[in-house]
Amino acid sequence: MRTAALLARTSCIASAFFAVTAVPAVAQETALAATASDDVIVVTARRREENLLDVPVAITAISGDQLARTGAIDITSIADQAPNVTLEASRATNSTLTAFIRGVGQQDPVSGFEQGVGIYLDDVYLNRPQAAVLDIYDVERIEVLRGPQGTLYGRNTVGGAVKYVTRRLDDTAHVNLRGTLGTYRQTDGIVSASTPIGDGTVRIGGSLARLSRGGFGKNLTTGRENYNKDIWAGRGTLEIHKDGFFARVSGDYTRDRSNERGGHRLIPSLQTNTPMLANVYDSQGGLVSPKQNVKAWGVSLFMEGELNDMLKLRSITSHRKDDSASPIDFDALPAADVDVPGFYANKQTSQEVQLLIDAGRLNGLIGAYYLDASALTQFDVRLFTTLNGLTAYTSADIGTKTAAGFADFTYDLSDQLSLSVGGRYTWDKRTANILRQNYLGGGSPVFGGAGTAFGAPGTKFAGDAVFKKFTPRASLTYKPSADQTAYISFSQGFKGGGFDPRGAGVNAPDLDKNGSLSDAEVSAFLSFKPEKVNSYEIGYKAAMLDRRLTLALAAFRMDYTDVQIPGSVACTVSGLPSFCGVVSNAGKARMQGIEAEGRFRTGGLTLSGSLGYIDAKYREYITNIASKPTDVAAYRKVQNTPAWTGNVQASYTAPAGDGALTTTLGMSWKSTTYQFEIPNPYLDQPGYQLVDASLVYAAPDKRWTIGLFGKNLFDKHYKTSGYTFMAANPTTGALLTNPAGLLIPALGKEGTLTAFYGNPRQVFLTGTLSF
Repeated sequence: MRTAALLARTSCIASAFFAVTAVPAVAQETALAATASDDVIVVTARRREENLLDVPVAITAISGDQLARTGAIDITSIADQAPNVTLEASRATNSTLTAFIRGVGQQDPVSGFEQGVGIYLDDVYLNRPQAAVLDIYDVERIEVLRGPQGTLYGRNTVGGAVKYVTRRLDDTAHVNLRGTLGTYRQTDGIVSASTPIGDGTVRIGGSLARLSRGGFGKNLTTGRENYNKDIWAGRGTLEIHKDGFFARVSGDYTRDRSNERGGHRLIPSLQTNTPMLANVYDSQGGLVSPKQNVKAWGVSLFMEGELNDMLKLRSITSHRKDDSASPIDFDALPAADVDVPGFYANKQTSQEVQLLIDAGRLNGLIGAYYLDASALTQFDVRLFTTLNGLTAYTSADIGTKTAAGFADFTYDLSDQLSLSVGGRYTWDKRTANILRQNYLGGGSPVFGGAGTAFGAPGTKFAGDAVFKKFTPRASLTYKPSADQTAYISFSQGFKGGGFDPRGAGVNAPDLDKNGSLSDAEVSAFLSFKPEKVNSYEIGYKAAMLDRRLTLALAAFRMDYTDVQIPGSVACTVSGLPSFCGVVSNAGKARMQGIEAEGRFRTGGLTLSGSLGYIDAKYREYITNIASKPTDVAAYRKVQNTPAWTGNVQASYTAPAGDGALTTTLGMSWKSTTYQFEIPNPYLDQPGYQLVDASLVYAAPDKRWTIGLFGKNLFDKHYKTSGYTFMAANPTTGALLTNPAGLLIPALGKEGTLTAFYGNPRQVFLTGTLSF
């Protein structure tokens, strides 16, 4: 069987990997540390407390203490430690998240496109990627689950899930202070406090964070700092702890006033001959309106009560809202060539109910989930054309209502063999109100422009669609001993369809040849189908050498059908140049690969690491070329999915005075990463390595600590995302040139080919004080 062959390959590669580097590591320390010793890693991936070795799921779990020791800055840092995972800030923002796991994800942040990877904040699913780059503070652990999730979680996700879990309050009063000073004028301060009230049944706590940093570069047109950080954030919690009952009311707020992020041009401008800049963090974009601004807040109520010795009832209620304003200068030039000011407004209300069952050999969960969400995206596309001030305005108000029932049960057939089965039924309703309107003489009124509406709307559409699907899961687990687990599993993931928010309705084909477009023809043109993943996995987990060595291996195959690929291209709408959405249900893709994680500990030395390999390719990719369906799979790549990912880390703790000094050195690496499905020699990032180090002193009982951290010590410049609107061969994707050998712009006249980069070398000093 091919999966078995992959597992054998995993074992061989992992053995060589660990032999050369002396590294293993599974889910570095985790969770629920109050109840778990260093020898037993406890996670809640299956909504109940379990030893990580017993969970038949590929999961990486990293504790808050581990994150603090390595100087992790935000949730994207997790991708350096988890195999086959990509987490990046999305293009022109600090706070919008691009997430991929095992080749499945979503890069497009506009309304209408669901995420392929679920992001959870204290069990609450975040429906939109805006404000999802969560800064790390007051965190208990972060878990990364690879593969489809649906029978255990409120919202079904096709690629996996990332869980950000904050700390529960204990029955002792605490005040914790953390301060950071670093390069680029980094100045962070975090205050956390909690206290019991009365006998400790009621507990309150809160955190306030001020996170600031100067820019890595400068916008040479506006004089503003580029890639800076200016964030205020806070959380508040009220908890009730009683025998057999727990409740938590929590709220969080984030305000991000960082400057707009400007891209770096990868080619000189084609009309004004503006040269490329030497510093990749510098930009020249002239668009500054609307002012960059992100506000996000949410409230939730978590309740859990024991009905009897066998049954536990859990409820999770939440409401969240975020608003973003962003001036995106696609061309990164002083003059308007392809400028896109945008507004994003999202809100969601969700309710989840779970019944947990613990009946000896039978454990299970029955759940129901409801989500009511709306996402409004508004943007101008301002073009430099022969027409004075042509603007294409788009407003896309997309609503989502979803209801689901799910169940998952595990039965111990014997002390060594257990069977898990589960299923989920999902009902998704998508509504869309989409307007496209051209303006002349300036921008649209929504963005304070003085433009005048010109011609009939390119799209004026209102419609809805319903998608239904049952998705099963099953696994068989065998435990040769208490410290070993082998498993084989099957799971199915599903993501509903929708409507392209950037589509040009007037470009819909007249299918009945009657000379006019019907609502049904426009709806069919703008809509895209659901996608589905069948995932097969075989894995092995073990603790050896008196639990000093832990190891996890997994091999997987995913058959991905009707893959949703949103994009935007240059187009013509009613005879005018414009910017249009193109969403393909590409056909078929196949992802298969291996993953290894491990940790070895002896004395004060801890060696850890992970290795991921994925063979991801399209097996069918149908696109229309000259009105003819054409399979271009041979020329397309799976985006944001490097074939190889990995990390190694060595940490040594030694007594120093009355405390302890911990030295850590780590390296992570990724092979070539394609930014889009069509390879682009300018934008795609060749393989690279990042080296980090830290030196942390902890006083007795960790009452205070002081740490020196270095990130990306060799100052590697690496692309994380970008924009391209250049003419290309529709089949191969190869960029086209004119007789002079220059690239040809497809939208605008200057040529849009810009990139955004990961953080350069940063060095910072962090101190903590607890009392």
